[in-house]
Amino acid sequence: MTAIEKRRMQVVEQEIHSAADERRERDLMISQITGELSLSPRQVGVAVSLLDEGNTIPFIARYRKEMTGELDENALRDVEERLGYLRSLGERKREVIRIIEEQGKLTEELRGQIVKAAKLQEVEDLYRPFRQKRKTRASVAKEKGLEPLANWILEQRRVGNPEEEASRYVDSDKGVESVAEALQGAQDIIAEGLADDPAIRSWVRQFTASQGILVSEAKDSEQESVYENYYSYREPVHKMPPHRILAINRGERENVLKVGIEVDTARIHAHVTRKLIKGPSPVKELLEAVAEDAYKRLIAPSVEREVRAEMTEKGENQAISIFSSNLRSLLLQPPVKGRRVLGVDPAYRTGCKLAAVDETGKLLEVAVTYPTPPHNKKREAAATFKSLIAKYGIKLIVIGNGTGSRETEQFTADTIQEIGDPELAYLIVNEAGASVYSASKLAQEEFPDLDVAERSAASIARRVQDPLAELVKIEPKAIGVGQYQHDVSQKHLDESLKAVVESAVNHVGVDVNTASPSLLSYVAGINSTIAKNIVKFREENGIFKNRKQLQKVPRLGAKSFEQCIGFLRIPEGENTLDRTPIHPESYDVVTRLFKELKLSLSQIGSKELASVLASQSPEELAAKLEVGVPTLRDILESLQRPGRDPREELPPPIFRTDVLKIEDLAPGMELQGTVRNVIDFGAFVDIGIKNDGLVHISQLSTSFVKHPMDVVSVGDNVTVWVIGVDLKKGRVSLTMRPPRSEAQGS
Repeated sequence: MTAIEKRRMQVVEQEIHSAADERRERDLMISQITGELSLSPRQVGVAVSLLDEGNTIPFIARYRKEMTGELDENALRDVEERLGYLRSLGERKREVIRIIEEQGKLTEELRGQIVKAAKLQEVEDLYRPFRQKRKTRASVAKEKGLEPLANWILEQRRVGNPEEEASRYVDSDKGVESVAEALQGAQDIIAEGLADDPAIRSWVRQFTASQGILVSEAKDSEQESVYENYYSYREPVHKMPPHRILAINRGERENVLKVGIEVDTARIHAHVTRKLIKGPSPVKELLEAVAEDAYKRLIAPSVEREVRAEMTEKGENQAISIFSSNLRSLLLQPPVKGRRVLGVDPAYRTGCKLAAVDETGKLLEVAVTYPTPPHNKKREAAATFKSLIAKYGIKLIVIGNGTGSRETEQFTADTIQEIGDPELAYLIVNEAGASVYSASKLAQEEFPDLDVAERSAASIARRVQDPLAELVKIEPKAIGVGQYQHDVSQKHLDESLKAVVESAVNHVGVDVNTASPSLLSYVAGINSTIAKNIVKFREENGIFKNRKQLQKVPRLGAKSFEQCIGFLRIPEGENTLDRTPIHPESYDVVTRLFKELKLSLSQIGSKELASVLASQSPEELAAKLEVGVPTLRDILESLQRPGRDPREELPPPIFRTDVLKIEDLAPGMELQGTVRNVIDFGAFVDIGIKNDGLVHISQLSTSFVKHPMDVVSVGDNVTVWVIGVDLKKGRVSLTMRPPRSEAQGS
């Protein structure tokens, strides 16, 4: 065998070993994810394979149910997140092993410990003793040749004199001027080794997290601030709720609070000492001092940072979860269809910008009025309002909740009363992100002839007609419906919110003949380039008449087509199935289904067909048609309601014709409101006054509530009762517990 052939053989063998290692690592990951998420190995294995093949989560959740055992989007995202973490962990393990091996210090025992590590922190703890450090007291002592003295002390001999041993290392040329200096240097070396011990660090970290007390104090107790509740505050680390962690973090970051963790140092010293000292010896006192120094100087500061980082991560994860849930609820608000709308972007000095739009959101006219201070031109403003309402048959006035909104609301209510049309009403909407959209390139392209505020008024009007289609034009984190969203990892927040928008868009489905590039870009398998190409193709060739035409769109390849096509609808298409969520890969199943039931495709949309399909047994039919039960169940549901918009099943928003003032409120008063925001400790409800009222978590139900999101969501219409009014602070406390329940409870 030649040298070249040998080399080729070695390469092949390496590739075989590498492939085997990858399979083994993959199997370990699947096993770990299976245990963590309480899923079956088959479910996780199939999900991982589908993800690795480039399938999107909405596609897998909707069209690969048989393969995954009907894993939903949340479960699939959990698998994807854990898979990403474990793969990053695997890469880090390989890197750490390589570095330690290059140092010639890798043992089989250490390799095994690194390979078995389940968390990144464990890997870093194991790597810590081998990491290149900047100059430390221990490294200086080693340069002075004191490491043998440190080793002698660690032997803890029953006899011997540490001062005499240390005297051998006194050497002015090496910078060791005295016995005391020699002993101190040796102690510094031992202290650093102790601080780098993975087992000790892990124990101290766990003890601090489970037994520590977070202490918060004011840097200036005389200073007024929103953090006064935390000026002298103590709470066990493991009991702190996420929102409180982030609040204290913000107070510390703004230099108002001084924060630390108190812990029983005596117990920690005792533990570290037990690990270090073997028994009585002449160096016992030296080692006791080392244990105290190692913890106080080296272990405690870094462990406190690590524990607080874990707390912050807990707070961030919860904040992002709340923001995500609220955003999804907001995006899936039911559209208000069939109404011409007058959008109002309120303001004081610059006036209220108006935008009239038709039933499809097409801009009809813009105007500006000055009904609010400092102008107070109410008569002229009323004339403009009445003119636009009469000219375009406006039936709904939508007011943004920004600066001047309540004064504008009062003016609008008065104007509605003057007009006297019982069908005319107004609605306050969350205008968060409207200014971001108005100044964007997209808004400039949509409304090149309007100024920023006029674009904002048009966006506010469209938000009620189709919240999803309008809100996808805005960066998700600009639609502020959460708590402390500016205090969290923006990268993590962006990723989570993008996933929420993607999920909402694909849940509803998209009309490919009317959708904007912004909306299309969130469809599974479609990026911004493909989205723009779809719109361009539509403009150049006319509306799409069937789903197959999308294969002609530049850059929309076979994989993208497979992923997106089930979520794209053609309501007036040549093929009736193209307006349903049924994937083209299942069209032949529909054909066989109709043949089996002796039905016609022309009956789709009829009550007769819906009745026949509703009476079928999916299990029996699936066996006859040789198709999976979950897929057939979805097909039957889609055929019964082919043009269904899942948002329409939700109650519409509350329309108002008159204004309620905080002075009008009294305890016990019953009101109808709309949930505007849900947070850890309750929900804010719009009851038609300037500020939203708070329903504390304890007032959300007569039963125990673990988290407000278990009871309410953004956009919910709720009945509330007033339990307290603070006129000075403009705060209203509400309850969702009916008064009779309160009476019964007492």
